[in-house]
Amino acid sequence: MTDILANEYWAKKGDVDLFMFRKRLAGETARPALFLVHGSSFCGPTGFDLQVPGRNDYSLMDRFATAGFDVWTMDHEGYGRSSRTDGNSDIASGVEDLKAGFEVVTRETGASSALFYGSSSGALRAAAFAQARPEAVSRLVLDAFVWTGKDAPTLLKRAENLDFFRTHTTRPVNRAFFESIFTRDKPGTSEKIVAETLAETEMKFGDTVPTGTYLDMCANLPVVDPRKISCPVMIVRGEHDGVATEEDLMAFFRLLPNMDKQFAIFAGQAHVTPLGLNRHRFWHAMEAFLTMPPRVDV
Repeated sequence: MTDILANEYWAKKGDVDLFMFRKRLAGETARPALFLVHGSSFCGPTGFDLQVPGRNDYSLMDRFATAGFDVWTMDHEGYGRSSRTDGNSDIASGVEDLKAGFEVVTRETGASSALFYGSSSGALRAAAFAQARPEAVSRLVLDAFVWTGKDAPTLLKRAENLDFFRTHTTRPVNRAFFESIFTRDKPGTSEKIVAETLAETEMKFGDTVPTGTYLDMCANLPVVDPRKISCPVMIVRGEHDGVATEEDLMAFFRLLPNMDKQFAIFAGQAHVTPLGLNRHRFWHAMEAFLTMPPRVDV
């Protein structure tokens, strides 16, 4: 098997240092760049390059690097190894992070555009970036996405803490919180060891994360206009995901102008699609979308 190269980089957003991580096959050149955008509660390498004891197939980065993609991720402001600031790292801040990160991708690869994948609030960040920089996004996968948040069980529960999110820039996290992400929608959709490994990995970065995306998702939706996203889009939903309703996502889907669009619901999956028991089916569908030929209308 060809070796996978791993490299670290830093992007600059003013005084903020943003950690970036890259994986690709050794000796490969001119492969499509794939930028993975993390969500509200754990950083890029934790979510997309998780190394689970006794398992060898939980790293989304390894999976797509092996398939020939040049895979990148980044820790947003206030997460992982990136700068901890007084900001709350909301969606608008995340778009500025992606602008800085994409400059590094362009510098290192020569690519003028990339494929983007976002998970949960990372999907909101990626969609907002595609809206702000349409020329930079060739295709977009929105996983565990939410548009208006109407009737979403997870957000209704989360909004009980809205006053806290308004008055604090960070929120506390612990092992139990990280593990609960895998069970809050439907227990049994992921392996217990995965939740435990993710919690252990992420706790190395501290016991707080920013509140900005929680505030946006509870009080400021919608933050994206589907009519302003011009690239092909794939919307991915786990059957049991409580962060959005199917009706909310389908309404967004219908307004997307590019007809190279797909909507996929994965049975037996919950919120953290890439780390679920049925992740291989999701990976297969995502790769097919990213590599499919353009639509031809006759």
